[in-house]
Amino acid sequence: MRLSSLTDYAVVLLSAAARHCGGLARQNATVLAEETGVPLPTAQKLVSKLSAAGLIDSARGTGGGIRLSRPPASITLADIVEAVEGPIAMTSCVDAANHDCAIEGNCRVKPHWGAVNRAVRGALAGITLAQLAADAPLAQQQMKVEA
Repeated sequence: MRLSSLTDYAVVLLSAAARHCGGLARQNATVLAEETGVPLPTAQKLVSKLSAAGLIDSARGTGGGIRLSRPPASITLADIVEAVEGPIAMTSCVDAANHDCAIEGNCRVKPHWGAVNRAVRGALAGITLAQLAADAPLAQQQMKVEA
């Protein structure tokens, strides 16, 4: 499984926003784009998607900008992935509207994809934006928790 570069950029932008006053202060999307290296048109596209998903609040004009809609510890990687990619689904056959599989009628694996999708979503939901914005890598953060 590989996420799109747009999803990767969304994580990078939101992590940068989270590092600025915990994401509670408004940040200029242009400044965040420059800080992270995300191209400005891409950052602007992501502001629209992330705002529509309720992960950020955005305001135009003087004093405007973006800020996280809730604390970074309550935004998960699953939330970000779904905001950009849509529902987490490892295969298209779990989509009730999609019937383009040549072996759908005889497939004995299809009933199991729901559990796989829930497991993947659960793993992504276990990682918060606060963790991604931290200076220490996740592995080091987990070692501190276990100690």
